Amino acid sequence: MTEPTGWPIPRALVEHARQFYAAGTTPAVPRIAATVVLLRPAPQGFEVYVIRRSATMVFASGMYAFPGGSLDPGDTDIACAAAREVFEESGVLLAGPDESTVVGDVSDDDWEAQRHALVEGTLSFADLLQRRGLVLRTDLLVPWARWITPEFEPRRYDTYFFLARLPEEQQTREVTTEADHTLWIRPGDALARLTMLPPTLVMLTELSRYSDVDSVLAAAAERDAVTPVMPRVDGDRLVL
Repeated sequence: MTEPTGWPIPRALVEHARQFYAAGTTPAVPRIAATVVLLRPAPQGFEVYVIRRSATMVFASGMYAFPGGSLDPGDTDIACAAAREVFEESGVLLAGPDESTVVGDVSDDDWEAQRHALVEGTLSFADLLQRRGLVLRTDLLVPWARWITPEFEPRRYDTYFFLARLPEEQQTREVTTEADHTLWIRPGDALARLTMLPPTLVMLTELSRYSDVDSVLAAAAERDAVTPVMPRVDGDRLVL
């Protein structure tokens, strides 16, 4: 799944992990989170949508990642959280008038006002969909992997990664305040150019093995997306 030698980590982090285990500290409880990898066809293969987390962010600032975040109290399940997060952070809405269709453009001022209300917590995702007469299309979210932050980290997440094809009539937009740059990029190019945390790096390495969106989504059906991956420290490196 990834290079066997893992990733080098700062000496301070190695020492922190050593002290954590030596003291027998109880690990922080991971927060449930969801991440969505949006996919679209490209002239050569396919592209994924990534955001660069703002320097003001406490977690993973300056790193490229996929849209996502923690489960909210109003989320009925992890798939609902994934759909909500990708709408909040990219402007893409995985919903439709019925269970076989997807809504078209959602970028006008009325939609933006409701998206802002959702982000600010004055409107729930369920209420937004009800007002618009839409059905949540969680079937468009394809499970791919699950990662848990190492035990020694003070801020931990239990993150479910989903894939989703970009709806034909929708476009991503730079709408999230959590990012200072966004782009569509082929997985192999992202690996060569961008700075990422291990889960994103592994995801892109895996995705780079496929030729198009259809082959990626077909491969997802054969994966174990439930058993979590949790990196650990081995010497001065982080390994799986």
